[in-house]
Amino acid sequence: MVDSVLYLWVRNVGNAQLLSSRDRGKTWEWGFKLTDGFGSPAFLNFGRDYAGARDGYVYTYSQDGPSAYESDNAVALARVPKAQIRERAAWEFFERLDAAGRPVWTSEIAHRGAVFSYPANCGRIDAVYDPGIKRYLLALAYDHDGGWGLFDAPEPWGPWTTILHRQWDVPGTHGYRLPAKWIAKDGLTLTLVFSGVKPNDAFCTRTLTFTR
Repeated sequence: MVDSVLYLWVRNVGNAQLLSSRDRGKTWEWGFKLTDGFGSPAFLNFGRDYAGARDGYVYTYSQDGPSAYESDNAVALARVPKAQIRERAAWEFFERLDAAGRPVWTSEIAHRGAVFSYPANCGRIDAVYDPGIKRYLLALAYDHDGGWGLFDAPEPWGPWTTILHRQWDVPGTHGYRLPAKWIAKDGLTLTLVFSGVKPNDAFCTRTLTFTR
């Protein structure tokens, strides 16, 4: 939600399409499609009504491919001014870092670069800012069988370091999410939400605890 408007990415419609709601989800308005890459995008969450955002932009990550069911080689990143989310022409795409480590943005989606790379292991994704530890967290499914990683960075574009990288003990899972609402004030305790195939095709949760 940004300025009391809900935004939602819908996948499986030929890449992904934007929806918005001005009445808290009672009705929805269809918007534009991202037709190149961005097959399963997720907004970078900054808490309630995007109040904790670092700047005047809204950010979106996705595995860099057209489908939510295949694992790709990289993760793509896009941004847009908060007041222009529904305007396709206002969106910019991460291209690369310059020599000083600053992000270079392009208006051409075909010129997008990788904000994160793990060949053949970039699947469904989630991203959230953890204000308690002042880090950006990226939860990335490698496959649909319980392989996933959790990464952190000082900025939305990195550099990324590894918190967790594993094939865990719940097989057949994917779609790992870290709701901003359920991050403790100190940033060290979070609730992981995930789903998968039966019997885990459900609203599944686990508590994550960081140690300094």
